[in-house]
Amino acid sequence: MSKALVGIIMGSQSDLRVMSDAASVLEELGVPFEVTIVSAHRTPHRMVDYAEKAIENGIKVIIAGAGGAAHLPGMVASLTTLPVIGVPVKSSNSIDGWDSVLSILQMPGGVPVATVALDGAKNAGILAAQIVGTFNEKVAENLKAYKTQMRKKVEDSVEELAAKGWKK
Repeated sequence: MSKALVGIIMGSQSDLRVMSDAASVLEELGVPFEVTIVSAHRTPHRMVDYAEKAIENGIKVIIAGAGGAAHLPGMVASLTTLPVIGVPVKSSNSIDGWDSVLSILQMPGGVPVATVALDGAKNAGILAAQIVGTFNEKVAENLKAYKTQMRKKVEDSVEELAAKGWKK
């Protein structure tokens, strides 16, 4: 794969069960990406280093997933001018996931983080691809085909329901 345009980072390896959805959709859409672990609490120097070097490393968008206190997306956003997409992860130490959602969603003015749904890494990947698609024509074409495929699937379901009825 060519040089990464999207960085997918997460607070711990256990978050990979959710964050792999972002990687899968980026792969499907032909967006070069990288995946690594960057903990805001356990490896803060690694987090600062990653965020501060992301631009020079060619990254255009960062997807940051975190559970519990979920400081990673906001801290990374405070260290870079790149768009950051936060994925709240319902982790084993989470309070039904709301702690993660609110930690990522309620950022102070001047430090925006685009926040997707709890465990919504797939949408984070699609949003990152849409950002990349603003300057990469091939990715934009892939997104158009992806959305056409989604529409077609629904239209096929409409036809199937009409033909078979709701009982089948």
